Amino acid sequence: MSESSNRLDFRPDIEGLRALAILLVIGAHAGVPWLAGGFVGVDVFFVLSGFLITGLLEKEIATTGRVAFGEFYLRRLRRLMPALMFMLVLTALTAIVALSPREQTDQAGAAAMAALWLSNIHFSLAHLDYFSAGANSNLFLHTWSLGVEEQFYLVWPALLFLALRKTLGEAGVARLKAILSWIIILSLLSCLLLTPIFPQLAFYMMPVRSWQFAVGGMIWLYSRNDGQIGAASLWTTTAVKQWAGWLGLFTVIGAGVFFNTAMPYPGWQVLLPTLGAAAIIWAGFGVSTGVAKLLAIRPLQAIGNVSYSWYLWHWPAILLAYALTGSRNPWISATAVLVSFICAIFSHRFVESPIRRQTYLLKHQHAALLGAVVVMLAINFSMMHWNTRASLRAQSPELQRYAKARSDMPVIYSMNCDQWYHSDEVVICSFGEKDAAHTAMLLGDSIAGQWFPTFAKIFDNPDWRLLVLTKSACPMVDESFFYERIRREYTECTNWRRKALEQLAEIKPDVVVLASASTLDFTQAQWTEGTARVLDSISAISGRIFILRGTPLLPFDGPNCLSARYERPSWLNDSQACSTIMADEKGTQVFQWQEQAGARFSNVHMLDMNDVVCPHNSCSAELEDMVVYRDSRHLTATFAESLAPEMAKRMGLSD
Repeated sequence: MSESSNRLDFRPDIEGLRALAILLVIGAHAGVPWLAGGFVGVDVFFVLSGFLITGLLEKEIATTGRVAFGEFYLRRLRRLMPALMFMLVLTALTAIVALSPREQTDQAGAAAMAALWLSNIHFSLAHLDYFSAGANSNLFLHTWSLGVEEQFYLVWPALLFLALRKTLGEAGVARLKAILSWIIILSLLSCLLLTPIFPQLAFYMMPVRSWQFAVGGMIWLYSRNDGQIGAASLWTTTAVKQWAGWLGLFTVIGAGVFFNTAMPYPGWQVLLPTLGAAAIIWAGFGVSTGVAKLLAIRPLQAIGNVSYSWYLWHWPAILLAYALTGSRNPWISATAVLVSFICAIFSHRFVESPIRRQTYLLKHQHAALLGAVVVMLAINFSMMHWNTRASLRAQSPELQRYAKARSDMPVIYSMNCDQWYHSDEVVICSFGEKDAAHTAMLLGDSIAGQWFPTFAKIFDNPDWRLLVLTKSACPMVDESFFYERIRREYTECTNWRRKALEQLAEIKPDVVVLASASTLDFTQAQWTEGTARVLDSISAISGRIFILRGTPLLPFDGPNCLSARYERPSWLNDSQACSTIMADEKGTQVFQWQEQAGARFSNVHMLDMNDVVCPHNSCSAELEDMVVYRDSRHLTATFAESLAPEMAKRMGLSD
């Protein structure tokens, strides 16, 4: 059977829908303010894949009564694999120059899994560490969706063959519709149930996403004979389809505009872009007006033609531009997107298309499939070797100083005082004599915890004991909130804060220091009133209360920047000096709101150490041969301890 007999009729509106999907994704990743929900473009791609692959396979089974599995898998591989492997290799080579050895180890592990189409499993099972940069800084994060798609391609042909091989014709199609209906029901239910409990599994795993492919498949099954309906019903159907197409388009774009990362996803909201994409696809059957005509315009066709390659290149280009410049300036992001588009055109023209058109591979399927496996394994082993070399380089004596700075953390974390989101149990770390005359308490999130060495030195006195109650990412603001790192409401924080304040009321400390990160997206009312409620519960039973301002954020990881500069060519280091002008407008605003809350209580005082952390309005990863930051937001314990005399002076506790 010729390859052309397996193809569906070309639909320019589908090419335009690909363009819409990739523009949404790139807009979100590039930080376009009004496209925070552009990640829904991936949902559109899933529906498109389900529609197209179901159509190809149903047509093949209806024509021949079988599925040429080897030919199917080879077509998918020659379509997707060359560009992916090309991107993996070139991105890895660039990362070796641009990133620190420690950063490279994280990248290499993900790249090795991406070479085997398993990166979605890698990210879904990744260990979540509060003090790590997280998956969002991984150059290969976007390949998770390719893993989902390839795993779909692996199982879908067998599913359709088993459903249709014994019952051909419309009876077989009816049977397949029933099977896809059950897949939609069961997979969607698992998606809705897992999102609030195990959001990473719900987001990354193919079985939980399979309902979206099935929706695309159902569109094909219900619409494949639309061109055979009569003229009278065609007019009615065309009108309905036009309205459905516009509604679908507005739904997909609306999701891209109004969705954001501070929402549980994929929860029920994922229905909107999925059904919107399905409506657009359905509306284009036998219709060349309305949305189908809009999506068929030439600029969208051109973008849709290279959408896969552009998807591959845009994410590493954006992250590498940030790594090299240390800036998230919109013009830098725009330049990175433009460079990625040029790479996409080159990749499509000279890598993807030539191999895709190579008929020799289909004539020698066994050899071609074996060659594909060898290439994937070779790239996988290369990435593992890269991981090993980066790990060894990170252990070099020259870089150990920066590696030690990353682990230069307060002792409270090794004492299990701070359990992050894993528990709402209050664990107090106590230092000094239990029967000391005075008690000081440090209370807050990890920003409070970073100052422990400072206060440990200040209260290193027989007359004082120091108690530490911290919970990472849990601010001293009486408000519940959705926590993006764990993709759900941070209920442990709410419970822990209530219990911690109850214990504080029993202790009645002489000095209380409250500290929280100022990056949470609370409103002015939430910051002011939430802080006031916390103060109201402790002011009457405490001596002096200090609210310590949050530390300025670096736009880069301190130790990573320093170690990358050490190894990079000197001409690259000119673009990033591991220091930045202190632009802390949000922190200043939050501190003012906290001050407004504190002004209601006579024993509340404000503390601002940022002029010492960032002298002369400049925040640096290193000051006078001392590493200041252990990541992008937390101070090293050594640097924090060095500020004890100045902190004591500002608190009125110095001799």
